[in-house]
Amino acid sequence: MPMVIGVAAGLVLAAIIVLVGLFKLMWRVAEPNEALVISGSKHRTEGLGEGMGFRIVTGRGTLVLPGVQAVRKLSLDLNETELSVDCVTQQGIPLKVRGVVIFKVGDDFVSIANAARRFLDQQRMMAERVHNVFAGHLRSIVGGLTVEDMIRDREKLTGQTRAACGTEMEKLGLIVDSLQIHEIEDPTGYIKNLAMPHAAAVQRDARIAQAEANLRATEAEQAAFARMSEATRDSEILQAGYQAERDKAAASSRQAGPLADAAARQEVVVQETRVAELEAQRREQQLQADVRKPADAQAYEKRTLAEAERDARISAAQAKAKETELAAAAEATRVKTAAAAEAQATEARGLAAAKATRATGEAEASATQAKGLAQAESAKAQGLAEAEAIKARAAALAENQEAVVAQQLAENWPQIVEAGASAFGNVEHMVLLNGAEGMSEMFAKALTMGGTGLGLARQLLASMNQNGDSPNGHAPGASSPPSKSIPITEEVRLGDK
Repeated sequence: MPMVIGVAAGLVLAAIIVLVGLFKLMWRVAEPNEALVISGSKHRTEGLGEGMGFRIVTGRGTLVLPGVQAVRKLSLDLNETELSVDCVTQQGIPLKVRGVVIFKVGDDFVSIANAARRFLDQQRMMAERVHNVFAGHLRSIVGGLTVEDMIRDREKLTGQTRAACGTEMEKLGLIVDSLQIHEIEDPTGYIKNLAMPHAAAVQRDARIAQAEANLRATEAEQAAFARMSEATRDSEILQAGYQAERDKAAASSRQAGPLADAAARQEVVVQETRVAELEAQRREQQLQADVRKPADAQAYEKRTLAEAERDARISAAQAKAKETELAAAAEATRVKTAAAAEAQATEARGLAAAKATRATGEAEASATQAKGLAQAESAKAQGLAEAEAIKARAAALAENQEAVVAQQLAENWPQIVEAGASAFGNVEHMVLLNGAEGMSEMFAKALTMGGTGLGLARQLLASMNQNGDSPNGHAPGASSPPSKSIPITEEVRLGDK
């Protein structure tokens, strides 16, 4: 059963596809700029006789039977053809007329039918056919006109040509949208010669007008020159008058100089008097500003301060009384609270003191015991160390006394050098000969004088063995006294070798 349903569905789908394909094959649509001409059956079209054998469709779709009817398209677009026609006028003058014709197939069924009968298979030849029609009529019309008529009234030529071609264009199913005559060529020069008298007349009028303009300009220039001369004369007369007035004014000014000086001095005296008065007024105002106003200000300040201090003392007394009252109340409360707190604190301090005393006794006992043990151990260790040191010195002296002496010399060398240098302490001037050698000998002798060398070292060693101290007389570990710096004030003169 499902298989039968599937097969039935497939057949239905195939039938739909076939129907859609047939419909697309049979359905034809006319574009807005074309007409469909369907032939193969008799049709009645409005405006056309019966039995035309074709049907016209524009702007819609229609069904066509494939194999039975034939469908062809006729373009309704604009077409253009250039006109270039050799003509002869009524006067026998050859001319060449150039223009353009814009035409198309008419939109009504009669025009479409006429155009379909004549141009359906020859639409490319349509422009040539139209050119031939217009060329013939244009020659005929130009033959009945003169050159002057064509030049003066070109619209007349265009209208007569369109009217003459209208009937034939309707028969062809065409309508003329525009006809324009661009130019008229004259190979013989007739139009140019026709214009020459007018050009000469215009040239003549232009020359006459130019001559008249030159004459008027010359007259105007002469009149201007005359006015300029007159103006120059008047100007010179006026300048002479002005010069006389200037001379008179100069003389008056020379005479008026001393008077002006006197008047100026008088004005200066007046101004100085005015300045003195103003200065006196300024000093008075300055005195008011510097003495009186500050005194008034100080008095006002003292009065204001006294009043403020009085008010402050009153306020302070009132505040003090209030403060005393509040302090008494607070003190009573504090004493009551302190007494209660002191009782509790005394009880707590007693308990704490007892515990602290017991803890302190235990801690001091432990510390005393630990301190005694530590001192005993330290004394024991120090004694052992000193014994070992004495034993080591004795062994060293027994084995190598010279090495011990050298060591003692090295350790006490600063004291030896200080003792040797003290010999020069009172020397103010010293003269050395032999340069560096003399200096070396001098220092060697000083050192010999300051320290007795090996004997001194042995004495120090013996003293150390007897006292158990260091040779410098200080306890072991003690620092030696700092050496004194010897100021050098001597004048030393070195002799040349």
